[in-house]
Amino acid sequence: MSPTHEVFNQPAPLADYNLFATNRPLRDALKFNAPALDTAELGRLGAALGSSAMQAHARLANVHGPVLHSHDRFGRRVDQVEFHPSYHELMKLATGSGLHGTPWGSPHPDPLPGGEGVGGATASPVLLPLPLGEGRGEGSPGSPHVERAAGFMLFTELEPSTLCPISMSYAATPALRGNTAIYADWGPKLASRAYDPELKPWQAKAGLTMGMGMTEKQGGSDVRANTTRAEPVGRDGWGERYALTGHKWFFSAPMCDAFLVLAQAKSGLSCFFLPRVLPDGSLNAIRIQRLKDKLGNKANASSEVEFENAQAWLVGEEGRGIPQILEMGTMTRLDCALGTSGLMRQALALALNHTSQRKAFGKLLVDQPLMRNVLADLALESEAATALAMRLARAFDRPGDAHEAAMARLLTPVAKFWICKRGSHFAQEAMECLGGNGYVEEGGEGVMARIYREMPLNSIWEGAGNIMALDLLRALRKADAVAALAQELSVAKGAHPALEKLAAALPTRIEEMATEIEARRLAQDVALAVQAALLQQTAPAAVFSAFCDSRLAGNWGQSFGTLGAGTDFDAIIARAMPR
Repeated sequence: MSPTHEVFNQPAPLADYNLFATNRPLRDALKFNAPALDTAELGRLGAALGSSAMQAHARLANVHGPVLHSHDRFGRRVDQVEFHPSYHELMKLATGSGLHGTPWGSPHPDPLPGGEGVGGATASPVLLPLPLGEGRGEGSPGSPHVERAAGFMLFTELEPSTLCPISMSYAATPALRGNTAIYADWGPKLASRAYDPELKPWQAKAGLTMGMGMTEKQGGSDVRANTTRAEPVGRDGWGERYALTGHKWFFSAPMCDAFLVLAQAKSGLSCFFLPRVLPDGSLNAIRIQRLKDKLGNKANASSEVEFENAQAWLVGEEGRGIPQILEMGTMTRLDCALGTSGLMRQALALALNHTSQRKAFGKLLVDQPLMRNVLADLALESEAATALAMRLARAFDRPGDAHEAAMARLLTPVAKFWICKRGSHFAQEAMECLGGNGYVEEGGEGVMARIYREMPLNSIWEGAGNIMALDLLRALRKADAVAALAQELSVAKGAHPALEKLAAALPTRIEEMATEIEARRLAQDVALAVQAALLQQTAPAAVFSAFCDSRLAGNWGQSFGTLGAGTDFDAIIARAMPR
């Protein structure tokens, strides 16, 4: 065919750039929360994550989703899930960077070698960065959760689905200490940077991952309604052994090496360690019924399973399953806030990349007044999310500090509630910046469609909005909670009239709240107040002022792109640029 037209005014894709080096809000949040941290390895991770090679793996892992093989060709039950080789490349990068276990293990000597990928697939030419936590600067070993949080947020920009088993391994590892014998065997390999997807006994693997199985058909978040039964069958080197019979309705990452699950024992709901391969090398009786057909999160396998006298070992005390999972839930909720913050940043970066190259009505979109308002508004939301999520991570690094422990209790439900609630609206507005190009699945800009489908997940997973609001009320009943919040907001004095007014009103509102009917509004306002206080300390004056004027003082509409005319749009947009 002869040429019919010339293709022009189409933006170059956002590829082969450093996600960390170009993320000023994240770098400033790290300076504030971990000033002694050596960020060189985060820079190397950012370069790997922004490469076109890893972007291709992210696309392929989502286009070619997991496939369940319940039986082999001879009719034997196998219960295995097959993944595309690109999924394994992503997992190798995530585990090789220590995103699952940096806070729990000592540094390991070397990153994973290059060469052949899983199943004979050729590995990408991207060089794996050193595992996070290695090569740290002096003073920085005290910030492993902050360092790991930054890496997790960056990885989410590339591909969030594969981080499900990464997050669950991160959260389950400390909970496993409730069984010292199992932890002694499994702990070092759960912190290992080696990735081994093969189905074989734990002794034969260089690295391990863990999942969780909590919810059932009839209960959802109300896990006290669980009906899975646990019957004692003996005792061995791992402690009390039980036979589990029942089901789990959402059982994500079923190819992990083991799971922490809840089941009803004689003394009540209890936590159990459930390996896929038993110590004698035989497969445990975990029957995968089907994989969920989800809105997003396509690269990750989420399944429905049944247990048929599956062998499991007690973790902690019988009847104390709820406290065990609350500890894990706190950590996965941190990852929900981090993950949504990362998705926001990538959606914003894609919008900025498109509008800074695309022309309409005689000028670049980024120079059009209304578009500038939208982009600046999105930049404010993204930076505030990053600031709050990273502040929460800092609290995990200082469990012995009374103030930090109180802030961890308060900010976990607040950050999970507010950041994740804002995600879907944010993604829709960012997609609109790309016009029709943002609504297609094909090519580089198809990432925006993937982000849009992914956004609702973190708001639902690990407790939806109402659960988070109720958790905040429970946290506020602690004697030190109101004082800790007041201390956190003390920097607001004189910084901005609207922030000062909100900070002064919150203690009274908390003390006078007699019903849970306004708990969501309280969670929103605590989040906004803390975000503003953090931006006052980490962001330029233009960002802090615009955030307070819009979110706190009311100079704002009901959608993004309604900032006041006095906003310093130039400074805000320039700070957010991904190039």
